[in-house]
This record gives sequence, structure tokens and C-alpha cells, in this order.
Amino acid sequence: MGRKVLVVDDEKLIVKGLKFSLEQDGMEVDCAYDGEEAVEYARKNEYEMVLLDLMLPKLDGFQVCQKIREFSDMPIIMLTAKGQDIDKILGLEYGADDYITKPFNILELKARMKVIFRRASQRSVVKTEEIGRLTAGDLELEPNSRRAFVSGEEVNLTVKEYDLLELLIKNQTKAYSRESLLSIVWGYDYPGDVRTVDVHVRRLREKVEPNPSDPKYIHTKWGVGYYLQVK
Repeated sequence: MGRKVLVVDDEKLIVKGLKFSLEQDGMEVDCAYDGEEAVEYARKNEYEMVLLDLMLPKLDGFQVCQKIREFSDMPIIMLTAKGQDIDKILGLEYGADDYITKPFNILELKARMKVIFRRASQRSVVKTEEIGRLTAGDLELEPNSRRAFVSGEEVNLTVKEYDLLELLIKNQTKAYSRESLLSIVWGYDYPGDVRTVDVHVRRLREKVEPNPSDPKYIHTKWGVGYYLQVK
């Protein structure tokens, strides 16, 4: 059985083409044509990837992404016909792991999917030294279960949010440039831009910081990038 993927788009020709192409690579593909159907599929199945169009009937892609994030961290790539930066950034704000603008080259889409699949496979191999908790003040991570806690209370992180936080907490006080974080967390061949990092850091701060506007953990080193240190 191949990787299980959910394709969500109200344009049936696009869905048909994506389904055919992904199945040629051995993937198992489910299809949804509106936002409500997409959420229902995601609740009932565990997908290794969701390809989610922005403009959908009933619930738009932002709403679908937000609802999925309430119960799952399954990777989401948002597909959008809009070229404005604000739509890309909003997609990341609502919990998408990546975005690609229509019309896109299927090979580029598959390359981005491959990066996410590869990192997911790496995460599934639990190393002996990673079984214990990682801590920084009241912030704790369980690498084995990929769970995060603040003052003993669990916080729900997406795949990329967890990867980013784990890297920073393992290398406390080390400042990483945005470009370095893109390479390490998103994959060396990830074709995104540095604003992706800024959005994820902002989301992380909102989830783990007592006061996101005055960070206790994740700090900015001006002219360099980001680092983690308990204040």
C-alpha cells in the first residue's frame, strides 16, 4: 500500500489529473470537492499528505486547514490560484506546512511532497538518545511521542512547528539564520522563502510563550535570525 493522500479541489479536471499522476507514483488517493467533505475525510482517515485548494465551496481552504489542525498535524500543502503574498502567508498562519501557486508544475509539487515525506520518515525512526524529554524552563518536548508541554499543559503543534522547536531546544543559545532554518527544517531543496520561517516562529510564540510580544524562549537576534534561550 502506497502513501495515502487527500486531494481537495472543486475543479474536477484538476483532481482527476492529480489523482492519476500521484497514483502513477504508487500513492493511494482520496478526493474531496468541497470544504466540508474534506474535513469529514480528514477526520475519518489518517493521511500522509493533504493537497488543499484555497477556493472551495462551503468552507474555504483556510477554514478547512484550521479545522484539521484542531484534531491532526497531518501535513498540508495549500494550492492557490492567487499570487498575492497575503494568501500564501495566511495559509501558513492557519497551519499549512507549505503552499504552491497555480498553475504549478507537477514535478515541483512532487518535489515538495517528497521533502515532507522524507522528513516524516526520518521522524518515525526513534533514536535511543531521543526517548527522554528535552527541557528549557517550563517548556518540555517528548521526542518519542512528538508532544510539547508548557508548564505541564500539552500544546498542539503542527509538524513543522514541532520540528522547528525541537531544533532550537536541542541547540539552545545557537542563532540560526532564516535560510539555515529553511534548509534544516524544510529540507535542503525546499524552494520556499524566508517569510515561511517568520510565520512559523510567530505561530510558535503564540502557542508556547506566556507573552508572545515579549518572548521568554524564542528570541530574535537582529541581523542573524532566531535562537532559543530561557529569559
